[in-house]
Amino acid sequence: NPGNFGCWYGSCQYTSSRMTTQNKRTFRWGRIEARMKLPQTQGIWPAFWMLGSNIPDVNWPTSGEIDIMEHVGFEPEITHGALHGPNYSGATPFAGTHYLNEIVSANYHVYAVEWDTNNIHWYVDGTRFYSVSRSQVQNYGNWVFDQPFFILLNVAVGGNWPGSPNGSSTFPQRLFVDYVRVYQ
Repeated sequence: NPGNFGCWYGSCQYTSSRMTTQNKRTFRWGRIEARMKLPQTQGIWPAFWMLGSNIPDVNWPTSGEIDIMEHVGFEPEITHGALHGPNYSGATPFAGTHYLNEIVSANYHVYAVEWDTNNIHWYVDGTRFYSVSRSQVQNYGNWVFDQPFFILLNVAVGGNWPGSPNGSSTFPQRLFVDYVRVYQ
């Protein structure tokens, strides 16, 4: 049952789903990866990401956020990776783009980050497409990535970035996850 996470007001036409390891398992540093086949249509927003486990105490963005993979439906062949934290959140200066050279829903791909005390590197199918260092982040705000983080997988429908579904959108959409792995 995906739950009804996507409807906060008005009549609900779509539902969204979120799975999380919050209050179950956290991770600090390592390689975090998932082999997935993404949904793709206007208004869809799948994401594989992490939040600092201290979020109940300090709120976002002070908790930190590592977006391992995000896709917005109006970019059929593109995925993104990003960092959010204090003074670098929302339209963050730390965002990388990966061009898949095929529609994201055509095949399974491995989306990953390698994260240590001084760097975070983003990969798709073993190819690094983006990196951020502690010193780059500290030019904007605190490096908040030395604490434990939990993992989230979700499929959102609508929102400011992807926009709403329209007449070109096709449903149902599904995020297929072969595995999620953490190497420490």
